[in-house]
Amino acid sequence: MTGIAAVAAGRKAMPQQRMDALRRANRVRLARAELKRNVASGSVRAADVILTPPWEATSMPVDELLTSQRRWGTERARRFLASMQIPENKQIGTMTERQRNAVASLLVEGRGGGR
Repeated sequence: MTGIAAVAAGRKAMPQQRMDALRRANRVRLARAELKRNVASGSVRAADVILTPPWEATSMPVDELLTSQRRWGTERARRFLASMQIPENKQIGTMTERQRNAVASLLVEGRGGGR
């Protein structure tokens, strides 16, 4: 054995389903990067993304969105979410309405855990 897996006769090396999954993952990655750039520049507010998440943000952890804002690091995001008892890795799409409203209102008020 040479260490390279042999492909059975008649089978494709990369099935269509896997290629589709890779294409979708790349599309999500690019869309998230664009969303985070827009949040960092201030053209999109993190509170708005949390209240009405676009398709690319539904599976994104909330701390990833928060840390994309200017002057927000991991520690600030951690403290902010801990004050509301929301796990850092909570996906935006799985947040309850109450959690969304609480996070968004504190972000809009500017009480985002800063000093």
